[in-house]
Amino acid sequence: MARTFKRPRSTHPISELNVTNLIDVAFTLLIIFMIATPLIQQEQTIPVNLPVESKSQQSKPDPDTKFETITIKADGTCLLGARTVPLTRMKTALATYAAEAKPPVFRIRMDAAATAQQFIGVMDALKQNNLSKVTFDTQTGGR
Repeated sequence: MARTFKRPRSTHPISELNVTNLIDVAFTLLIIFMIATPLIQQEQTIPVNLPVESKSQQSKPDPDTKFETITIKADGTCLLGARTVPLTRMKTALATYAAEAKPPVFRIRMDAAATAQQFIGVMDALKQNNLSKVTFDTQTGGR
């Protein structure tokens, strides 16, 4: 007696979906966002009581624009990005940005209790390096 060991062919489609790869991608993206989010909001961690302005329509910046932050704290301390720079050395610290082909736009974050002299010192250092693109961070009030 001869036996046939062939299986009967079934032509039905596979109805299961392998989600292991999708879970791997989702966890990878989650880790990337968990690492990148604190880096994006780094200048927000420096506590500064920003001046208040009335609400107004704001224009969106060009997505190719590079920003650098200068923070002036109430005690007179100046920070360029996250590093402390004395006001007397601000001009030399900004010289590296002036040498770039496309200098960044400087975001000034000044505490409301800081003096006008500290602000003028920072603006003078920017002007001496021909860095004229400046924005000011404020908080909106209910006026």
